[in-house]
Amino acid sequence: MNKIENAVTDILLEIGEDPQREGLQRTPLRVAKAYKELTSGYNMDVKTILNDAMFTVEYSEMVVVTNIEFHSLCEHHMLPFYGQAHVAYIPDTKVVGLSKIPRIVDMFARRLQVQEKMTQQIAETIQDALNPKGVGVVISGHHMCMSMRGVGKKAARMSTSTLLGAFRDNPATRNEFLQLVNNANN
Repeated sequence: MNKIENAVTDILLEIGEDPQREGLQRTPLRVAKAYKELTSGYNMDVKTILNDAMFTVEYSEMVVVTNIEFHSLCEHHMLPFYGQAHVAYIPDTKVVGLSKIPRIVDMFARRLQVQEKMTQQIAETIQDALNPKGVGVVISGHHMCMSMRGVGKKAARMSTSTLLGAFRDNPATRNEFLQLVNNANN
């Protein structure tokens, strides 16, 4: 058994369960496999994700990918949080293949996280990789650590944003992006 399986067995024993009962016999293995998948972002890097899928174009308008579903684990309780990311950038000379933006979101979501840090990591990674005129990221998430335990607020959502370059410096650009995000949510 690996360390995660052993730890899950210990948890089952600690809460008063029998790890040998029929429904739990393979639970430690299933949990270990699930955590490997849920934390696979630690084994990803942006260079591999982009895989030379950057293209020179003469396009200087906003590129927006909305409603990117994500699932992550809160680093404080290791409980899920999930939601949607909205990502935009204004190319300088390079654009990236459309599927690469959601892959960057997944790279950071599939780690133990806090939403604020994840939002910033996505924006800074796109800024560093493409050197665009600006990047905007807005994330809206449901946090199980807040809804299924503690304060118990099931409908509460958290929204975070990181705005870089033109998205931070130009109110018209920022407003256009935020309006596109708002329209995507309706």
